[in-house]
Amino acid sequence: MNKKLFFLGVLVLGSICLFAQTKQYKVGVIGFYNCENFYDTIDDPKTNDEEFTPQSELHYGTATYSDKVSRLAEVLSQMGKDITPDGLSMFGVAEIENEKVLQDLIAQPAFKGRNYKIVHYDSPDQRGVDVGFIYNPKYFRVLTSYPLNVPLTEDNGKPHPTRDILWVLGIYDGDTINVFVNHWPSRRGGEDASAPGRALAASIAKKAIDEKMKNNPNTKVILMGDLNDDPISPSVAKVLGAKGDKEKVGKGEMYNPWVKYIKNGTGTLVFDGSWNLFDQIMVSYGFLDQKQSGYFYSKAIIFKKEFMLSQTGSHKGYPLRTFDGNEYQHGYSDHLPTYIVIMKELVK
Repeated sequence: MNKKLFFLGVLVLGSICLFAQTKQYKVGVIGFYNCENFYDTIDDPKTNDEEFTPQSELHYGTATYSDKVSRLAEVLSQMGKDITPDGLSMFGVAEIENEKVLQDLIAQPAFKGRNYKIVHYDSPDQRGVDVGFIYNPKYFRVLTSYPLNVPLTEDNGKPHPTRDILWVLGIYDGDTINVFVNHWPSRRGGEDASAPGRALAASIAKKAIDEKMKNNPNTKVILMGDLNDDPISPSVAKVLGAKGDKEKVGKGEMYNPWVKYIKNGTGTLVFDGSWNLFDQIMVSYGFLDQKQSGYFYSKAIIFKKEFMLSQTGSHKGYPLRTFDGNEYQHGYSDHLPTYIVIMKELVK
């Protein structure tokens, strides 16, 4: 049989089996996307979401919302499609208002046949935005989940509610994997002044990861999210302890593949004309052994297509955001999404 035809014909869990010499591999694609103010149109009296209602200056009504949902699905449905027909097997999201917007998202025609499911908890964030987790049950089975509170405070000690960190434990085609979805406190007020908030969030994530590693330092962990810091920022490099060199990652530690990207000037969002890389996905030591029987880390990718970028003006080449002032841009997000590829040798 022609080898090329055989390659095209082999499917495992909906994923193309890749060949390396005589070996065959299952492939999984895991992503993250900050959906930029993904609100519904209904005024929730418990949160500050009035800006995203039909009566606001944005005139955020049904037509705008429906277009926003469709455009997010357009991006997410294409991620990883060149690697596996099913695209993303699971992904985290940030800046989403509630579970309803996620239900509307996964119901989009672009996701037909994927049967995505949702894990979501309402967080105490004052703007009413949460994080969420979406997965394809063909690949991932959820065992348990819960939110981790980040007890952020004002300078006067008064609580400043922010996004929870979402923890999900599940089975990914035989592998037990812990997933942490994050959206750390913003840089509002300045990078240095706001840094303690992100350090706090990093410490909450670090403590939870260390707890999982206590009995088995090879435990598989994926940490993803909009960290509002770069891979070389103190919250990530020092507090979380994530390293950009695989060879220096010890048992129980995290590998951050995005360090080399930011050092090369590549990012996922633009601020004051410079690229930052806030949208990161990291993996634990347990993913680094390529000779193991389970899934191992292969590569990390920023998903960046021309249709997702501004084509004219001073923002040309930047992510095409939803609004410019009060003008709807028919955009996607002010962030670019990211994904990683994991692989597992197919035993004959």
